[in-house]
Amino acid sequence: MTVQVVDNASRDGTPDMVRSEFPEVTLTDAPSNLGFGSASNVAIEKGSAPYVLCLNPDTRVTPGALDQMLDLMDERIKVGISGCRLVLQDGTFDYAAKRSFPTPVSALGHFTGIGRQRNSGVLAAYRAPEVESGPVDAVNGAFMMIRRSALDEVGLFDEGYWMYMEDLDLCYRFAEAGWVTWYEPSVTVVHIKAGSSGLVRSPRLNYAFHYGMFRFYRKYYASSRSKLLSAAIYSGIATKLLLSIARNVIRNGNGAAHRTDNPPPIAADRGLLTRQS
Repeated sequence: MTVQVVDNASRDGTPDMVRSEFPEVTLTDAPSNLGFGSASNVAIEKGSAPYVLCLNPDTRVTPGALDQMLDLMDERIKVGISGCRLVLQDGTFDYAAKRSFPTPVSALGHFTGIGRQRNSGVLAAYRAPEVESGPVDAVNGAFMMIRRSALDEVGLFDEGYWMYMEDLDLCYRFAEAGWVTWYEPSVTVVHIKAGSSGLVRSPRLNYAFHYGMFRFYRKYYASSRSKLLSAAIYSGIATKLLLSIARNVIRNGNGAAHRTDNPPPIAADRGLLTRQS
């Protein structure tokens, strides 16, 4: 296995650490934070192995997880993307591990919290509660194994997303091209959410999160929706952004840890493990 590291201008000494402690690694030292999708693409394009693994730095891969996921991809040739069961540091399930493509109703249910309290129905649909294993609309980019031949067909991450929603976008394009996204709960990876960026999003990350929602809707849904509905959706996203900013101001005043603008993503492929810091 070869290893590449793409450092996203981390400014924390990561490049020097990689050079001194991991001389076998090929390092790309980016002059600025390229964002998750762009930095992942840099790493992916340097590889040639049949599979790519995108892996966030705030994850802990359990023994045997990679082998099991690689076996799954080998056995199911129609699967273009696969993801596994993600658990939080306390062992509880991370509901972001699998998702349905958002609708206005399911997004409303998810972001108001109503849908998170239900195990079925349209308000809970964002979390794909009906999928226990197998084909699903989308899996989380914290751990996302991708078939390179499918990437060659569909394309890499949309670099218009600086951070957030690029994983959902890729799954959507794979589905449009006829590839299956697979959720495999027998494999577990620990996801320490906000482990690399802190508990409170910085203004840049906050904007990127809500811009991602706007971009995804505009790109795939707006043309088939009425202008009135689209205006309502855009207004809802803007309102949510303003509320989120206000909430973070309050949290900062209470001493909550602030998220940085340098979330260090990781990407990898079979035969090429690529870390982006």
